[in-house]
Amino acid sequence: MKTWSSMILVVVAISCAPGPHPERAPFVGSLFTGAEQSERFGRLNEIFPTHPVYSPSAKFRFARGEEMALPPDYAFKGEVRDTASLLTETDTVGLLVIKDDEIRFEHYYLGASEATRWLSMSVAKSFISALVGIAIEEGLIQSIEDPVTKYVPPLAGSAYDGVRIKDVLQMSSGARWNEDYSDPESDIGRFGRVFATGGSLNEFAATLEREREPGTFNRYNSTDTQVLGMLLTNVTGKTIASYMQDKLWQPLRMEYDAYWLVDDTGMEMAFGGLNATLRDYAKLGRLYLNHGYWEGQQIVPEDWVKASTTPDAPHLMPGENPLSDSPMGYGYQWWIMDGDESAYSAIGVYNQFIYVNPTQDVVIVKLSANSDYGTSQDESAYREFETIAFFHAIEESLR
Repeated sequence: MKTWSSMILVVVAISCAPGPHPERAPFVGSLFTGAEQSERFGRLNEIFPTHPVYSPSAKFRFARGEEMALPPDYAFKGEVRDTASLLTETDTVGLLVIKDDEIRFEHYYLGASEATRWLSMSVAKSFISALVGIAIEEGLIQSIEDPVTKYVPPLAGSAYDGVRIKDVLQMSSGARWNEDYSDPESDIGRFGRVFATGGSLNEFAATLEREREPGTFNRYNSTDTQVLGMLLTNVTGKTIASYMQDKLWQPLRMEYDAYWLVDDTGMEMAFGGLNATLRDYAKLGRLYLNHGYWEGQQIVPEDWVKASTTPDAPHLMPGENPLSDSPMGYGYQWWIMDGDESAYSAIGVYNQFIYVNPTQDVVIVKLSANSDYGTSQDESAYREFETIAFFHAIEESLR
């Protein structure tokens, strides 16, 4: 494994070369190195090309209930942990708690505000899944049993050739992949460099090779979501941003415009390039909590919401699972929590969360810039399971 020092040399060489986007390579090269990112994740439209997603003039605003006090501590791995320390150490910029459709806690940190459009990272994957469900309902995609190459012919001959759309949705494409953020030579590291240097994300997807039989092993792979993005643009004839504006942003009456990061060909970074505000992220949680129904209109099909948040095969089940690379379960681009309350979450690196507990009628959104994230391959850097434990403590406070 090469060290990050070699990556930094590559980044310096790229950033010193002439080009229209001099901040791109230094930014990408700084990821997962321990560098502070709280001043960057809210202004990436100044660094990368983007596609806008416009909000309507009539906004939906959550009602406000009685403000809650956060629990001062929570239990994790047999220890009592301090809430204030978690929020500080993970560089939290926004925390929103909604119970029974009312805001019970909303706070911003590190200079962020309600208007700050924050990088979703992989939380974007759950938005992409919703759009795929809508496209199926509209008849643009006949079935998730169809091979993805039926709709995206350029992937013929790649790892995705003949793979069911369903297997791509469930991170079970069988493509060979390494998403080790601490290794600059990993596949996700190579994927990031494509974006840094101005290449094509779609062309990169076509280079992946088959490792396993599709539909047999849950391996988290950001390129799977990029392939879903390719599927959407091909069947809709629109950019992801435009389709999302029509099918989600306008109907949900989002409060602020959003934007997607795009590569030099104009293709969105489907796997993590959405930038939106804290409350607008929460609206996807509310939509799914309400089975895809919103203010008198079925936005996402109810059966799609259920299927998206329900593991349906052995390799997708939560808990210790030899057929998965994660102890969390997986649905259609949603993580499924272990336990009896049917909770699920959109999760992005650097500790972005849209957490939904339908049993408790709770939605929690946390936006962060955890600078330790990805500096090692363990929970002490990731702090994802610890954050879920913190969310459980919030739920207990609200019971």
